[in-house]
This record gives sequence, C-alpha cells and structure tokens, in this order.
Amino acid sequence: MKRQVALIIETSSIYGRNLLSGIVRYMRMHDEWSVYLEQRDLWKQPPTWLNNWPGDGIITRTTTPELLESTKRTGVSLVEVNDRRGESELIQVRSNDAAVGEMGAGHLMDRGFERFAYCGFTGEAWSMRRQEAFEKTVATRPGATCEVFNSVWHGEGAQTWVEERQAIAEWLQQLTLPIAIMACSDVRAQHVIEACSQQGIAVPEQAAVLGVDNDDLLCRLCSPPLSSVIPNAELVGFRAAQELDRLMNNRPPEHDGNVQEINPLGVATRHSTDVVAIEDRGIAAALQYIREHACRGLTVDEVVKQNSVSRSTLERQVRKHLGRTPQEEIRHVQIKRVRELLLATDLPAEGIAGLCGFDHPEYMHVVFKRIAGMTPGEFRRQAKP
Repeated sequence: MKRQVALIIETSSIYGRNLLSGIVRYMRMHDEWSVYLEQRDLWKQPPTWLNNWPGDGIITRTTTPELLESTKRTGVSLVEVNDRRGESELIQVRSNDAAVGEMGAGHLMDRGFERFAYCGFTGEAWSMRRQEAFEKTVATRPGATCEVFNSVWHGEGAQTWVEERQAIAEWLQQLTLPIAIMACSDVRAQHVIEACSQQGIAVPEQAAVLGVDNDDLLCRLCSPPLSSVIPNAELVGFRAAQELDRLMNNRPPEHDGNVQEINPLGVATRHSTDVVAIEDRGIAAALQYIREHACRGLTVDEVVKQNSVSRSTLERQVRKHLGRTPQEEIRHVQIKRVRELLLATDLPAEGIAGLCGFDHPEYMHVVFKRIAGMTPGEFRRQAKP
C-alpha cells in the first residue's frame, strides 16, 4: 500500500511551486506515495483534519503548534521546509539564506559600488539571515557603507501597499546615491523599484536593485526588469522528500544535525543591476568590455587596446574598485558563465570550456576549482536533484 503524504506548501509563489517540483521529481523516481495537495497561499492554516489524520507523513511550509502537537500524538512523520522560524527540534530543509546574502552582496560589489543597502522584513528569520550575511560580506570592502530598512511583512503591524511604498520612499530620500540595494525577495525588490520611481531615482544608474527568488513574471513586470538571486528550491523539495521517506521508513540520518541548507544557483542578471558604478568612465567602459567579451578568450592587452586607458591605470583602478586584477576579473566572469551553463544545460565540461573562452578544458577545471572550491562535476552534482 502506498504511503499517505500531505503537502502543506503554497502553490501561489514561485518558490512554493519549485519546492513541489522537487518533491514530484522524487516521487516519480519511487512511486510509493499517495499525496494530498490543495491550492493555497503561504498564510493559509493547515486543514484541521490533519490534527487527527492517520496518515504517514507531512511536508509543511506552515507549522502551527496544533500541527506539531498532533504529529507528536499520532506519530506522523513531519519535515519542515518552513524558513520563517529559527532552529527547532524538527527536521528542516531550507535555502541557505547566508549564501543568498553573500551571493547578492558579491553580485553588487562586482559592479563597483561603495554604498550598499538592504531592504527586508522585520522578524522574518529568512530575511534576517540574508541581511546579516549581506552586511558581513559588504563590510569586507574597505570604506563600504550599508544602510538597512525593515518593516512587518504580514499580520499585525503590516502596512498597506501604498503606506509601505511611501515608507521606503522616505528611507530612500536619506540615502547617498549611487547605491546598490539588495531586497530580501522579488516582492520586496518590486517595492523598492516602485519607490525609486516615485522619488525620481533612476534604476540602475543611481540605484541598482537586486531581488531573490527569480520569479520570472514578477521580474519582467518590474521597470526596469529585475535581477534576482536564484534559490535552488527544487533541490530543497527533493531533499525534503528524501528526509520524509527516511523518517517514514525508520532509516538513520545521513546528515549531522536537524537542518539541511541548500545553496543558491546563481544570479539572473537583468537591467536593474546592469551597471558599473565607477565615476571614471574609462575604467567603467573597460569593465563593461570585460563583462561582454571575457568568454571570447579575452586578454588584458585587448582590453587596454579597445579602451582609452593605460595598462597601469587599469591594473590600479580595477584592483581598487573590485579587489581583483583585470586578469582575475576576466577569469571571474568566465567562471560565472561556466556555473550558469553547468546548471542550465547538460553540456559536458569540454563543450562548456570552449563556450567560456578556455582553450583547454583541463585549465578550466583548475581555475574553476580554485575559485569555486570544487570541480565542475562536483558543482553540477550538488546543485541538481
């Protein structure tokens, strides 16, 4: 007889749907579950019949005290994919929010900004983890500053959309431009972009804005289109299904601790961060040239030749603004593209090397491992269910 499993996961958000996609992938590989799923949003409470449900397992994004009490009483296995709370005694699988914050900071730092800001939600554990990592990463740049704005997301104390936009607009008025802003989610980033428009702040020229979740429809709805960190929600769902299967079959854990954190995939770059915030136009143009041509086998000599800047000035200014040499920046752009192709395609590493400007796949492996800390094959295996 098939296991009876309830999925208390919202279908209204891209993150929730990607979680479900990962769970479905696991189910198709094993075909041992009969599943309950309803159309729902994140705020909807679990159905009351779960309190006395004689099923086998639950994967939930909404964990109430009543649900916890009922699972303890009935012995139903439960895995949380809820990232709104801190640590608990339950088995949790969630996005690595610290890595999300670090990746967002790195993306904005690569554009040469010296002033940064974070816009999040008060009391939301996932947002606070992203904020902490963002601030910590930004602080590694000498002279960098970071401002923060938080407000209540849902429930008591939450403001209307109009009030929220006005509050963010008033915060933006106090910031020194140009500035790079990371929002905790795409929804929050839309708030920021709308507030920038209200204040006449040009995005990305005066304020680069980055979101999280890569909700393609919402990102394209923003004006300009929104860049976004891509969490690996599908792998979160897949691993949660693995953990539930383990619990229901009384198998020992394969990981230390109760929490598994899944790293983000990368950044989908759109117009809202397509800028280099460097006052020296010659250096800004050179960095733009590197971003556009690095994967064509670009050399530093070619960068100097194609831009009105001396090699010594290029070396000095790129190191000043990015903390890397021009050659290291070329490799940085190449490896970023390698990551994207490893995740988005099934191309072998040899084919990816040629597309990213490496004459020899072996050298790509060496550079990738030095920058990413693992081989391309290991990176691909870790990121995919």
